[in-house]
Amino acid sequence: MDNQLTNIPETKAVGGKFLTFNLEQEEYGILINRVKEIIGMMPVSAIPRASQFIKGVINLRGIVIPIVDLRLKFGMQAKEQTEKTCIIVIEQKKGEQKTNIGIIVDSVSEVLTISPENIDPPPALVGCKDHSYLDGIAKSKNCIKMILNIDEVLAEESADYKEKIQLEPTH
Repeated sequence: MDNQLTNIPETKAVGGKFLTFNLEQEEYGILINRVKEIIGMMPVSAIPRASQFIKGVINLRGIVIPIVDLRLKFGMQAKEQTEKTCIIVIEQKKGEQKTNIGIIVDSVSEVLTISPENIDPPPALVGCKDHSYLDGIAKSKNCIKMILNIDEVLAEESADYKEKIQLEPTH
């Protein structure tokens, strides 16, 4: 059994207010100060040759925002949209640069205040190559919530989106 675990990382998460949301039966959380807004599903325009989890872009009050299907990003099965399916618009930071990116989630749960002592480091298991997506695992109301490092989750999507837009001819 000892070969199942590697060094356990320290938690990178700090306490604070988190927006929690669902994908399948799992609950996830992101720091609320990264959330720009939550909107209902709207038509998404596809981007040619984009990765499968980049659903395309939306025009939100004159701002073009790339949309990532978080289910597909995390290797889950695609699911029919329901009235609870929504887009969380996130402000992604990379150095001094900020970009808005939308993530499609099954539903939004609530805003929770989680103290640092209720956040554990993610378990380091063999077969799980990359823990950079997780800042920690929060214990709240007899369940666990995966605290996401949203910049790591969306890092390649932001670069992929910018590359695809630059490849497209302008009219």
